[in-house]
Amino acid sequence: MSRTNNWLEETELVISVLDNTEMEKAVKWGGDVYTINGKNVVSYGGFTNHFSIWFYNGVFLTDPDKVLLNANEAKTKALRQWRITDVKELDKKKLRAYVLEAIKNEKEGKSWKPQRSAALTIPASLQKAFKKYKGLKTAFNTLPPYKQKDYIEHFTTAKKEETNLARVEKSIPLILQGIGLHDKYKK
Repeated sequence: MSRTNNWLEETELVISVLDNTEMEKAVKWGGDVYTINGKNVVSYGGFTNHFSIWFYNGVFLTDPDKVLLNANEAKTKALRQWRITDVKELDKKKLRAYVLEAIKNEKEGKSWKPQRSAALTIPASLQKAFKKYKGLKTAFNTLPPYKQKDYIEHFTTAKKEETNLARVEKSIPLILQGIGLHDKYKK
């Protein structure tokens, strides 16, 4: 893992704890992920300013030492991180206790269930375009919900009305062709 080169001691300590459990090691997204029955439990990595151990369903951990944090309150629901800047901050016994609790939780089936998004609200600018362009509404409604959401967020995040209208106009040919807003970035 190239990002952990500056965190060799931390990486070795974490691996020594994780390898001495019943979890299986897998490589996902270019890094080590420890799993139980194919479910992600724990991973780790070194970054510029900190080393992090993350628990995929960390929201269910008791966290007696108050070391876990949510890296992005707005988006992250279940994952929790334990960040350190020096190997001296990482107690092997404490880490093992957290890991064993995470394994127990996974075996008990404690996992975050994604919640359905609220119904999409079609912005007025897009509703006007539906009336103006034949087949646009049908084409939009045949897009998968995540692509519809991408377009709606793209339109509604415009700060100016003219930007919103320009985004809608520019997107019409894509929608009519059944192309998602971000499809050109996907392989």
